[in-house]
Amino acid sequence: MTGLPPVLLLGIDTPIGLCVMRELGRHGVPVFGIGKTARSIGAASRYCTQFHVRGKGPLKDWLPALVEKTGAAALMAISEGDLIQLADMPEQIGPCRVLTPRRAALDLVLDKERTLALAREWGIETPVNYTGTPDRWPVVLKWADPMQVQPALEAAGISFLKAEIVHSAAQLEKSLARYASLGIKPLVQSYASGRGLGRMFYRHKGETTLFFQHERLHEWPPEGGVSTMCQSLPASLHQQRKARSEAFLNKIGWEGPAMIEYRYDPVTKQFVLMEINGRFWGSLPLASSAGAEFGWEHYRRHILGETKDAPAWKAGIRARYMIPETRRLIKLFAARSAHVDPHARLRRWQSLWRWLSGFLDPKMHYYVFATDDPGPFFRDMANIIRSIVPLDKVFPADRVRHQSSESRPHNKLG
Repeated sequence: MTGLPPVLLLGIDTPIGLCVMRELGRHGVPVFGIGKTARSIGAASRYCTQFHVRGKGPLKDWLPALVEKTGAAALMAISEGDLIQLADMPEQIGPCRVLTPRRAALDLVLDKERTLALAREWGIETPVNYTGTPDRWPVVLKWADPMQVQPALEAAGISFLKAEIVHSAAQLEKSLARYASLGIKPLVQSYASGRGLGRMFYRHKGETTLFFQHERLHEWPPEGGVSTMCQSLPASLHQQRKARSEAFLNKIGWEGPAMIEYRYDPVTKQFVLMEINGRFWGSLPLASSAGAEFGWEHYRRHILGETKDAPAWKAGIRARYMIPETRRLIKLFAARSAHVDPHARLRRWQSLWRWLSGFLDPKMHYYVFATDDPGPFFRDMANIIRSIVPLDKVFPADRVRHQSSESRPHNKLG
């Protein structure tokens, strides 16, 4: 235990939470991780000082007791669902500072329709929202507020699709009919060609204290989705767009970490705003590997009161999320005809070569694996095997109970 004040980190089940934990831990901050189960990948990290299984029910029912029990000085959270709950709780729980966005700003960035409307007023290019029949194809279906609609979709047994590319009026009619029984429908937006370009900011007292930018090289699904391989870009690129993005964050009064995601077409030089993530984002491990430590910046500004500039980060660093990246490769080979993005150049053998050569690339990093902290990688592999071959099929019930009793000690709430 160091002399630095400890942090409660809510959401160490994903590479995002794991990345924040590693940043803090490498700087000597004690991290008390909270995960959904004892099999959370973050629980296997050497930087997890204490591990607690998430309590049952709303955060307000069990979180204050855990804060008091641990004596944590700060609370950070990863998922949008937790951020929404914390936005309605006090900014301080006893001596613990809740370092999450407040309700007004959070509601704005979660509502994609409101965000895009405000961006248009500010002179930022956005996709066209169609209310009638689109005049060009393809179009993309997206939810204005994904967090709000997911419970209704789940209750109706309808899969949540972050983005769906549609190529014709007939296909659009069929896709929208899927949601007719719910009385809700997604936004219908114009398709933006090009590559994903992320600009990450840490905002503190109206100023940007840390900036990072990257481009998406691969996505899952291949037609467009979450980043599976990305690369850091020089800070000197697209300075005018950076200034406009900062001005927009200042207009909405955003404080803390945020990623503004654009689609950038290198042929037309056009930027189109996709969304704002008012939280730590999926490709955070790339920023951290390049030297832009947003989790540490969040802590040192608020808890240590540091004002010195963050160190420079490196361009040309790459990172990949191996499981979805491998799924992407398999899809390229197994179902090439299923790719619906007409602008994507999906070269199968080139993708295979990049997948293989990436293991020899000295600038390649990984979302989960780290040489100084391999435990989460092996935990992740074990979880995958467990999902394929249930443990009770391999070991008798009494053997499973014996193994569980010898696992790493943890605290369970609720």
